[in-house]
Amino acid sequence: MKKIPSPVLRGSTYYLYRRVPRRYESIERRAFIDLSLHTDSLTAASEKAVKVWSELVAGWEIKLTGRDGEAMARFDMARELAANRGFSYLAAADVAKLPYAEFAKRMDAAIPSKIFNVTDAEAILGIVPQPTMTVSSALEAFWTLAKDRTLVKSDDQLRRWRNPRVKAVNNFIAVIGDKPIDAITADDMLEFRAWWVERIQREELTPNSANKDLGHLSDVLSTVNKMKRLGLNLPLGDLKLKATDAKTRPPFSTEWIRERILHPDALANLNDEARAIVLIMVNTGCRPSEIAALTANCIHLDHNVPHISIEPEGRQLKTKHARRTIPLLGVSLEAMRAFPTGFPRYGKKSASLSATVNKYFRENGLMESEEHVLYSLRHAFEDRMLAAGIDDRIRRDLFGHALTRERYGDGASLSQKQELLQAVAL
Repeated sequence: MKKIPSPVLRGSTYYLYRRVPRRYESIERRAFIDLSLHTDSLTAASEKAVKVWSELVAGWEIKLTGRDGEAMARFDMARELAANRGFSYLAAADVAKLPYAEFAKRMDAAIPSKIFNVTDAEAILGIVPQPTMTVSSALEAFWTLAKDRTLVKSDDQLRRWRNPRVKAVNNFIAVIGDKPIDAITADDMLEFRAWWVERIQREELTPNSANKDLGHLSDVLSTVNKMKRLGLNLPLGDLKLKATDAKTRPPFSTEWIRERILHPDALANLNDEARAIVLIMVNTGCRPSEIAALTANCIHLDHNVPHISIEPEGRQLKTKHARRTIPLLGVSLEAMRAFPTGFPRYGKKSASLSATVNKYFRENGLMESEEHVLYSLRHAFEDRMLAAGIDDRIRRDLFGHALTRERYGDGASLSQKQELLQAVAL
């Protein structure tokens, strides 16, 4: 930086007068700075000139970093500019409520008699709106805001520190969506928690898996809220799972399924794909994710025995035993006919499916009790097969479970499965 020139006396007041460096001309759009130092003392003016020029340069540098137009960069720039001018950033509505003396001080700083700078005025008067930050953008901001935690970590430690937070945020987005963080509700967090409870049962995990995910998500959001000074009241408390939260969910009773869930109007306002997946679960007992992942190659409606095949097509199956064929009967067959090529809405993001259906069921009185979830349809199908006396080998083959003894032969044919399931189909 070139040496700051001596103040120039005009009348009884000293001024700072110099050409704007080329680097900043595109920001200021003027060739010279002509700024009153508000003093008639050469000593005081010389001291103030250094400070005033440094503040101008700092302000220009901040503007340069914010020229990409991103809302958050612009907001951060406004906050820094306000601080550089001796003010804390306040929204315009709060500026208007200040005592007159403080309000007048801001107005004088924002609209000086000699130089008017729109960017400075917006910062001092709080005209730049606080931007909306989504969950994914909060994660990006988090890495910088939490940089102090990583200073002494090795590359491997850094990887093990980052990955769980990435996973937690991705899980939340898959279930709830990439919402603005100021729009996250307590209901969203409970839906995410419920998704974890169901996943624990489905994949035989421990509550600790869910608690780690919830903790990492909370860490990201609360850190961003605090360090960005967003002042949000995020619903992140009281979500930890206890061992009892992972208990097996009860099955829906046959009467409840027939009279409530299969009532003509019960699922009318659920989106078409989710409704079809629910109905296919009723008579197949498949996992929601297995149905959501079905492709045209796995849907066999023109076969002598209409059926679906659970295949490792574009995805990894839960276990080697999960590969299987299941006949389609009753409401499940009709629902599958409406989607002969699969479910594009949920094919690659089935995590949001359970959350959507569980929320719909609760809001529409379709849960038989507080303990029931979508997965209870799978348990109900197993109970109906057990009541019908279907052999354990066939039940395990239909569910994709391992046998508790040595496996011999190919098991029941599709026709045999179809005949046996006629007795339990709804």
